[in-house]
Amino acid sequence: MAVKLRLTKIGRKHNPYYRLVAIDSQKARDGKPVEILGNYSPIVNPPLWSIKYDRIQYWLNNGAIMSDKVKALLKQTERLGME
Repeated sequence: MAVKLRLTKIGRKHNPYYRLVAIDSQKARDGKPVEILGNYSPIVNPPLWSIKYDRIQYWLNNGAIMSDKVKALLKQTERLGME
């Protein structure tokens, strides 16, 4: 099972809200995740994050792959000093 760290949309139309999840790479975007690692809300200004950095590091150490959007979000949170 190849695990991927990616975003799952849980918001409604024109009001996006995402969860950062560890999920099997073969499953659909909104499939059942292995673990929920955080939340991301791009609507509010500034964007709202809630991320479990220790669990992300655990999955990366065990061979998980991050999507491009997740990499960008994590770089942005580090730049803002939100770790």
